[in-house]
Amino acid sequence: QVQLVESGGARVQAGGSLRLSCAAEGFTFEHFYMNWVRQSPGKEFEWVAGINSDGTYTRYADSVKGRFTISRDNGKNILYLQMNSLKIEDSGVYYCKSDIWGSSYRGEGTQVTVSS
Repeated sequence: QVQLVESGGARVQAGGSLRLSCAAEGFTFEHFYMNWVRQSPGKEFEWVAGINSDGTYTRYADSVKGRFTISRDNGKNILYLQMNSLKIEDSGVYYCKSDIWGSSYRGEGTQVTVSS
């Protein structure tokens, strides 16, 4: 059973940093491309970043490029998102997401609130 559990969300002041984690179980983590997506109140889901299976290739949304870093530890089955220079508009619920065996999975999310 695929399980993705996000953690690390918090309230932080603008300009601050957070590191999110996503613990993965129930599938061979090292074989799959992983993503972070977010949803702000009243808005659609927004793709934030993606990383290939061995961590050698990453992609970012223009809105976070240069501030966020996605990474993974395949030995520990954990996906990370380092978020620096946070802005108020980065607030939202952050989810790790992956397409596994033809189905899309995401966790319950972790709340990030950036205040002025």
